[in-house]
Amino acid sequence: MSVDAATVKRIGRLARIRIEESEVETYQSELNTILGFVEQLSEVDVTGIEPMTSVTPMVLRQREDKVADGGYPDKIVANAPLSQDNFFMVPKVVE
Repeated sequence: MSVDAATVKRIGRLARIRIEESEVETYQSELNTILGFVEQLSEVDVTGIEPMTSVTPMVLRQREDKVADGGYPDKIVANAPLSQDNFFMVPKVVE
């Protein structure tokens, strides 16, 4: 897969990064190099290798799943600029 100049400009626009016309070729080359490295990863044989989240074995700490706090909705909405029946009120943004 290779990236063309139009794709570089689109990526810049989506990322809200201003890319000058003189920089397009440089970014195009850099992105193509990165994609080349990523494509090399597909060539690695990972048959029989278990997925891992860390290079050191570890067990995540778990806690009991229980309801711990609540029962005071009036305190929760106390600092809200506008509330009604213990619900936050916000201006309508979708018509």
